[in-house]
Amino acid sequence: MSFVKVCAVADIPADGALGVEIDDTPVALVRTGDEVYAVNDICSHAEVSLSEGEVYNGTIECWLHGSCFDLRSGKPTNPPATQPVATYRVKVEDGDVYVSLGSDD
Repeated sequence: MSFVKVCAVADIPADGALGVEIDDTPVALVRTGDEVYAVNDICSHAEVSLSEGEVYNGTIECWLHGSCFDLRSGKPTNPPATQPVATYRVKVEDGDVYVSLGSDD
């Protein structure tokens, strides 16, 4: 599995999100407490950037229509979205965030 160094943990707002691009894939990095998550940055319902939304209770909210997505599974927790967003593996080493887009590499 190949991980790519994306940014420093400090670059991600506390209880917030940072939109980045990894190999042409839009990714929202989300920090809640000491945890960092990575989900696809495009809402499965309205194709807007999730990283511009609010982060709370283990979810990220799409600012346009209010769908929330679970940061662990990518599944929507309320309508109008019905399709999950992709989630990616994250590791933090020496204060830096690494993300793997691949599921089997």
